[in-house]
Amino acid sequence: MSDKKVALAVGAHPDDVEFTMAGTLAALGDAGYELHIFTVGNGNCGTAVYDHNEICRLRAAEGHAAASVVGATYHEGLVNDIEIFYDEMTLRRVTALVRELEPEIVLTHSPNDYMEDHQNTCRLMVTACFCRGMRNWISNPARVPTFQDVYLYHANPHGNCDGMRNLVVPSLFVDISDKIDVKEEMLRRHVSQKEWLDKSQGMDSYLMTMREICGEIGEMAPRGLAYAEGFRQHHFLGMSAEDKDPLSDVLGSRVQKQ
Repeated sequence: MSDKKVALAVGAHPDDVEFTMAGTLAALGDAGYELHIFTVGNGNCGTAVYDHNEICRLRAAEGHAAASVVGATYHEGLVNDIEIFYDEMTLRRVTALVRELEPEIVLTHSPNDYMEDHQNTCRLMVTACFCRGMRNWISNPARVPTFQDVYLYHANPHGNCDGMRNLVVPSLFVDISDKIDVKEEMLRRHVSQKEWLDKSQGMDSYLMTMREICGEIGEMAPRGLAYAEGFRQHHFLGMSAEDKDPLSDVLGSRVQKQ
């Protein structure tokens, strides 16, 4: 087992990490973690202009560009958008990456979100982390099982509400006020999404929308923050030997608990 400290942020699509987790990931980088960003989907449906091959090429390039802002390694999507299913084939491929990287901290989507791709990405990551050490669960490509402790955190859903419009209040608030410009620069690298998000979701400025969402989370924090990212920690059973919270331990005063 490697002694390196690895943090893995996982989104359904290129730009999901930048919207919901990138500030926290940047702070983990400052704390000495090796950073990785992985998107299960390739972003092929995030366009009203480009054909399949061109948008996949563009979005992969944008993912690498965004990751480079914080010195992270970007892992490109495995399947098409809207084809992120909780199925055997995808789960074996996701498990392979978890075994390759051996992350200690995993940031991913909320179990309840506004779209199925996000929710299925969450389910895939939970199971991949859970079965990382099972020798008879064969990943694709085949990778040696790993037994490191994994601590998984679910980011607040996009818009801070679940699919039934219920407000989701985090249990952990990470102060990213000093990382908001870094987070914005990462999101800015997803150039193809400016027009698409305006047309499809009415986000006149996706950069401003991101700041507004983080501002709303900051307002929910017990002591109020200018900008925050919110998380809820997954149960430790099957993930780690002990019930710990390394995100709070590592980030210290950045974190407020509900």
